[in-house]
Amino acid sequence: MAVRLLTKLKVLPDVRGSVNLSSKAAPATLSDFDVQHKTPVIRKQKLIPKAQYGGRHAVTMLPGGGIGPECMGYVRDIFKYIGAPIDFEVVDIDPTMDNDDDVQYAITTIKRNGVGLKGNIETKSEAAYVTSRNVALRNELDMYAYILNCKSYPGVATRHKDIDVVIIRQNTEGEYAMLEHESVNGVVESMKVVTADNSERVARFAFEFAKKNGRKKVTTVHKANIMKLSDGLFLETSRRLAKEYPDIEHDDMIIDNCCMQLVAKPHQFDVMLMTNLYGSIVSNVVCGLLGGAGLLSGRNYGDHYAVFEPGTRNTGTAIAGKNIANPIAMINASIDMLEHLGHQFHASLLRRAINKTINVDRVLTPDLGGSNTSTDVVGAILQNVGRC
Repeated sequence: MAVRLLTKLKVLPDVRGSVNLSSKAAPATLSDFDVQHKTPVIRKQKLIPKAQYGGRHAVTMLPGGGIGPECMGYVRDIFKYIGAPIDFEVVDIDPTMDNDDDVQYAITTIKRNGVGLKGNIETKSEAAYVTSRNVALRNELDMYAYILNCKSYPGVATRHKDIDVVIIRQNTEGEYAMLEHESVNGVVESMKVVTADNSERVARFAFEFAKKNGRKKVTTVHKANIMKLSDGLFLETSRRLAKEYPDIEHDDMIIDNCCMQLVAKPHQFDVMLMTNLYGSIVSNVVCGLLGGAGLLSGRNYGDHYAVFEPGTRNTGTAIAGKNIANPIAMINASIDMLEHLGHQFHASLLRRAINKTINVDRVLTPDLGGSNTSTDVVGAILQNVGRC
């Protein structure tokens, strides 16, 4: 399902019939321990058939913490109202657990269904052996590319208007490799893993995305002036691949200057390519420029699986249950999912309804300067379905 659609869009390579999902085949002599600790970019996976039932799609739903459960409830209500052919398999992950059993079950369901819709999942345990649930999902499913389409809403008051930037982030390594150790008492080392294979995969993904979507420029964001080997490899890979796309302009920018330029002159950017941690920082900066955490949605892509989520990956615990959370980001994530699955009619219906709700009717939650509740926004979207 995910493979067929992404191959049709020519954003991802044709991997039908492939059994090995890792970026590089693991040598048969490696033990499970060696695969985990000595070759962190190798992910051992087994293909599980994706569920399809009579034209309907089964999708794994991970509500997460904070405002996630209430926003997922709004999505289910909207899908029921418009008759979207989606059946959600809801999986709750306990953030207080000191083991990964819930996460492994969630991964199994995504492998079965091929697609997931998730809120941000908290990891409350501070134990070193408990990995971040969100990072574990991306790594184990080898979803190496993250896309955040940052486009202004005219109805939201912001300093800069008409921003249209796409952030493409390497999603599985860098500082998020989760490889840390205390070499001697009081000295902790954290490994930043950057590999040629994954750098090339995400760089090619970015240039192909730009080519297929009529984008003119790709900017590689880095800190190669300081991290000459790791970021240097990422930058050099981008420059090498740029030569294969002569119609697309390529430049690069150091991460700290990039953040300043985004705040001062965001219109100079088109597609931005970066490593994992920089992507997290820049995504939040751009979301802030466009109105905050409640608007934009993000897409996680691998060769076999796709997971959709709000763009800023924060839980909103402080406003949970108060009926003031902005549901737009989660609804936008569900629209991205519908487009991915080929349900263009339902996706277009919802996207037009959201645009009218925000830009024309100006039904806005407090985070956008309005006074409406979450249910007001959802109600306005339902009223606008089919009227625009």
